[in-house]
Amino acid sequence: MKTPVKAEARKQIGVIGAGTCGIEVRALAERVGREIAKRGAVLLCGGLGGVMEAAACGAKKEGGITLGILPGTLREEANLWIDIAVVSGMGHARNVLIAQSSDALIAVNGEYGTLSEIALGLKMGKPVVVLEPGWKIEGVHRVESPEEAVELAFKLTEEKKSLKESIKEKY
Repeated sequence: MKTPVKAEARKQIGVIGAGTCGIEVRALAERVGREIAKRGAVLLCGGLGGVMEAAACGAKKEGGITLGILPGTLREEANLWIDIAVVSGMGHARNVLIAQSSDALIAVNGEYGTLSEIALGLKMGKPVVVLEPGWKIEGVHRVESPEEAVELAFKLTEEKKSLKESIKEKY
């Protein structure tokens, strides 16, 4: 039996992107999901189709855990790869929960909802990584590959954690 990991110790990496996507974007999102699971983090997303479904699929193929924060009130709306479906009944306002619950956000393509999650993440001080091609927004980290996106997201969360710990020790 595996030793349980404390909730605060297991990273939650948010993957954000459009609810519909083409084959190329789907492949990128799935690779992001695989990399997140390989590192033992929980993949957090909006729980529906497109980028969210592809990333969750990738995570599940690597034995990872997936969490979807749904806009509606029915768990059955979650894609097949979601382990834990949280119904919010909040529509697009659920993006606040996704941003707040993620240690870092990785944007894979996307539309206005993704843009709102990027803005919310930045406002909350969360690391935001944008997989190319993507928006040019001050404060986001732009990368070329899914592997680089996940590596950087983990690095940035560790740096943020170290900074918080050093501040805590001073005071």
